[in-house]
Amino acid sequence: MANSLGRRLASRFRRVVLYRLIMPVLRAKYPPEYTARSVLFGMLVAMTPTVGVQMPIVFLCWLAIRFARPQWDFNVVIAMLWTWVTNVFTLAPIYYVFLVTGRIMLGSPGDLTGYSAFATHLQDALATDAGIIESLWVYTISLFEIWGVPMFVGSIPWAILCSWLGYRWSLRLINRFRNRRKKRAEQRRRLSENN
Repeated sequence: MANSLGRRLASRFRRVVLYRLIMPVLRAKYPPEYTARSVLFGMLVAMTPTVGVQMPIVFLCWLAIRFARPQWDFNVVIAMLWTWVTNVFTLAPIYYVFLVTGRIMLGSPGDLTGYSAFATHLQDALATDAGIIESLWVYTISLFEIWGVPMFVGSIPWAILCSWLGYRWSLRLINRFRNRRKKRAEQRRRLSENN
């Protein structure tokens, strides 16, 4: 029973990733670099401990870039979708890695708490009776109060690495997808000419 539930959840998770993250990238009508920049900015924000305010941050980045550096423009909707990489299921392990990385970077690895203690604190920070907007704000403030600077500092290398990898991966994926489509269209055209 539990194994069946696990398989169903894994299957559902794969479908969500495929249809909510990958297919919008592949089906975008924009140049590959434009769409890949969308993944870059989405991952850049996703890999920061700002869950709950990530989509508004992406929107503000998009506005600033549109006016300051139009050549760096990106698809704000695709970028917002990619902030969902950090979600209810992935939040605790990702943020724990940020905390450990930050403490090591700041030279204080000796005061690390175990993952289970971290996950419990994180759940407590998320448990609030306020409305959605208020609870997200309270949650973000609680994160900073509990783990503060080490978590934010530890997220920086991960944000840079993951956003760069996301850009490179999506650019390669888009180009490969479009080349295959072009080859298939060419084969169909040749077949129709031969018939």
